[in-house]
Amino acid sequence: MGVKERVGKTSDTRVNEEKIEKDTINEKISSLTYHTESAAEEFLTTNQGTRINDNQNSLKAGERGPTLLEDFLLREKITHFDHERIPERVVHARGAAAHGYFQVYESMAKYTKAKFLTDPSEKTPVFVRFSTVAGSRGSSDLARDVRGFAVKFYTKEGNYDLVGNNMPVFFIQDAIKFPDFVHAVKPEPHNEIPQASSAHDTFWDFISLAPESMHMIMWLMSDRAIPRSFRMIEGFGVHTFRLINEDGESVFVKFHWKPLLGVHSVVWEEAQMISGKDPDFHRRDLWEAIEKGAFPEWELGVQIVPEEDEHKYEFDLLDPTKIIPEELVPVQRIGKMTLNRNPDNFFAETEQVAFHPGNVVPGIDFTNDPLLQGRLFSYIDTQLLRLGGPNFHEIPINRPIAPVHNNQRDGHMRQTINRGKASYQPDTIKGGYPIQAKAAEGGFTSYTERIEVNKIRGKSRSFFDHFSQAALFYNSQSDVEKKHLTDALSFELGKVERVEIRQRMVGLLTQVDETLATNVADALGLPVPRQPEYPMNHIIPADGDPKEYQPVKVKQSIKKSEALSMANTIKNTIKTRQIAILAADGVDEASISQMKSALEAEGAQTAIIAPKLGYIKSATGKEIKVDQSFLTASSVLFDAVYVPGGAKSSASLKENAKALQFIYEAYRHYKAIAMDDDSGLLKASYPGNKMLSDTLKETDLAAKGIIVNAHAKGATSNAKDFIKAIAQHRFWNR
Repeated sequence: MGVKERVGKTSDTRVNEEKIEKDTINEKISSLTYHTESAAEEFLTTNQGTRINDNQNSLKAGERGPTLLEDFLLREKITHFDHERIPERVVHARGAAAHGYFQVYESMAKYTKAKFLTDPSEKTPVFVRFSTVAGSRGSSDLARDVRGFAVKFYTKEGNYDLVGNNMPVFFIQDAIKFPDFVHAVKPEPHNEIPQASSAHDTFWDFISLAPESMHMIMWLMSDRAIPRSFRMIEGFGVHTFRLINEDGESVFVKFHWKPLLGVHSVVWEEAQMISGKDPDFHRRDLWEAIEKGAFPEWELGVQIVPEEDEHKYEFDLLDPTKIIPEELVPVQRIGKMTLNRNPDNFFAETEQVAFHPGNVVPGIDFTNDPLLQGRLFSYIDTQLLRLGGPNFHEIPINRPIAPVHNNQRDGHMRQTINRGKASYQPDTIKGGYPIQAKAAEGGFTSYTERIEVNKIRGKSRSFFDHFSQAALFYNSQSDVEKKHLTDALSFELGKVERVEIRQRMVGLLTQVDETLATNVADALGLPVPRQPEYPMNHIIPADGDPKEYQPVKVKQSIKKSEALSMANTIKNTIKTRQIAILAADGVDEASISQMKSALEAEGAQTAIIAPKLGYIKSATGKEIKVDQSFLTASSVLFDAVYVPGGAKSSASLKENAKALQFIYEAYRHYKAIAMDDDSGLLKASYPGNKMLSDTLKETDLAAKGIIVNAHAKGATSNAKDFIKAIAQHRFWNR
């Protein structure tokens, strides 16, 4: 409306017309700004409105071929996903890290020309970051979650990043589904709840519609998802990679990290309690162990498959939801990694470190794993936003020790001052340097792979088996681990509000194990369906037309794998284990000193816990320094409990509710407990508990991890029994 038109109108008329015009503008803005999902919106589209025919599979050169750069659907989807959150990582936001070194035992030149794997005299610097996946930087360390295990090798040929997890498989088979998976597991967008938890509708809705996730779900619901320490987790490269030797010969390889302390977990109730007592439990544990000189160690293992055996197995080597059972291909331990130095600055190092699975060195190459292919694009794209631009490689923690020469200049936050006129190649102005390196001169050459296939958006039928290895994992667990897995599924699905989602999940569980499905269904108050419900959106396009497909269950040659159960882990050491010594005035000084010496000689760490801080007096009047009080200490933060002798001390603890709670929680969580005399403390910790009373009536309490009335046998014997019990980690037979 023009000025002249407005002048002739009354004030009320002008106000009314201006309001109508403003409401119309706001309505138009609202229609552009707000988008409400509706069942009537039939078609999935790109951000440009182009309808999408297949949102489940990336574009490949053949069903098992490499992902093509021209896949604009994949690039748009992942680019948007990578840039959704700033400045923390979209996933793996909460982490801890440390410096160290890696050293190969013997030359691997038969398989690879990567120099850090062929020279046993070389100590390669590393920087390792551990993390949870789903939670934000402020979440708890003890969430039920996957743990990231990323290693940056600063080799003389350039940086090599082995970016993996503490679980050997993943939820999805194709990178195009990664944004959907993460959107589902993250807090729900309407209320940002729940934090760092998968126990909610959107996650299980996605999983129930993605049967390929079932193997990973078995791992996630197992005790592997609540580790005792970062120092006690395995690491896996997840994908199948290639090793290439000097003659250009290739083998397939799976990478493993095996902790020398064994693989141990906490129980679920402990995890919940630790989150309240000390949400930094894992980060603190790693830091303090290194500060005390108890350096964490892992051996690097490889599973090597000759090129000619690629199609030998009942699973596809390129499927990231599958493992190679160690019974079929043993893990060769080829070197050791030691972490021996904490970061000097958390932000400068732990927060700014940038990992990328595409950072490889000559002798290591990729396969056509469709999840790996997408990660090769996604990681570097994420760093561009998170670290401010293309020069994040110049941040000190990311700089290689190998010299860098190229024509990539300028850009945001550039640190290097490049000289000269020419910044291109080839050239004559600067003599043609830097020049390309021949393969014999250490130049990286991609493995030559013949591909003559149709361009297709789809997946190979060898990727259709979603349940066989999920069943293998479940069947490989001990009875206790199976119960924990069942309880975890019951808890998680019990948090799901929509009954139809729970029902779909129970249906999928029937394909893993009927007993598992029945027990979970019973806990949820649901019937067990006769057959699972397979979702419509899992399609294999043929001639552009979506078609349903039925997952298959391939008969496995391996029925049970010992390596998959934590019950078979190392149980011959108590190094770095945290032992609580409960004491009060009147304690037997000799009992404390003898046990402390014995435990610390084996590498354990002890702390004296008393009713209050300061000092307590022994029976002889000597002052003993207290490390923590019952106000701040909790049994869930320790691996075992020792109560030294002293009638007055025992009587005092027996009247202290927090001391009794401390002892009973240790018992409830199946930990080793030692007492120098039977003062009734254990029974007093939970009066009326029949299970506890029945246990105490048994003659061989040591078989259940309880060492009582052992002082008569002598302090040395007492300590040996206790040390043996601690090494067992838990006594599930209580």
